Amino acid sequence: MSEEKIKITTPLTDDVVRKLKIGTQVLISGTIYTGRDAAHKKMTDALGKGEPLPFDPKGQIIYFVGPAPAKPGKPIGSAGPTTSYRMNAYSPAMLDAGLKGMIGKGQMSEEVRDKLKEHIACYFLAIGGAGALIAKSIKEAEIIAYDDLGPEAVRKLTVEDFPAIVTFDCYGGNLFEEGVRQYSRE
Repeated sequence: MSEEKIKITTPLTDDVVRKLKIGTQVLISGTIYTGRDAAHKKMTDALGKGEPLPFDPKGQIIYFVGPAPAKPGKPIGSAGPTTSYRMNAYSPAMLDAGLKGMIGKGQMSEEVRDKLKEHIACYFLAIGGAGALIAKSIKEAEIIAYDDLGPEAVRKLTVEDFPAIVTFDCYGGNLFEEGVRQYSRE
């Protein structure tokens, strides 16, 4: 894995995404949005009906998280990633709508990886179990849709140096597979 950390700012452009290769550590600043499976289902249902989403996904990143309640004086509670494969059914439609990045933990489907290549997008890994540390990079959090979903509501987050690792790049690279290959050679 690259020791270099690249700072990126949302919204992402094709040029920025093309520079991101698997294993690259990134520090994300700007606005990112949250959503887990219940919110993704609502959003993809809206897309299927031609209805607008709660945010314009073009160039944006969505973080698969259901954060803990905020403590007094804090914008958000612990905010560790949720398991990404649960978004496999919904992510292709979100990528078709213009999403440029997703943050979660674990593998995603081949269909999602194909859509990442098609739309010049990438998938980032956030470290599971590091929710309290990740929350320190979140400066503001605002529920913008589906507040009936509680922790799974869609939030608009303002982040500064949010740590993540490029796990699937827009070239078809897969850090999980590459890691196994490198380990087997050593």
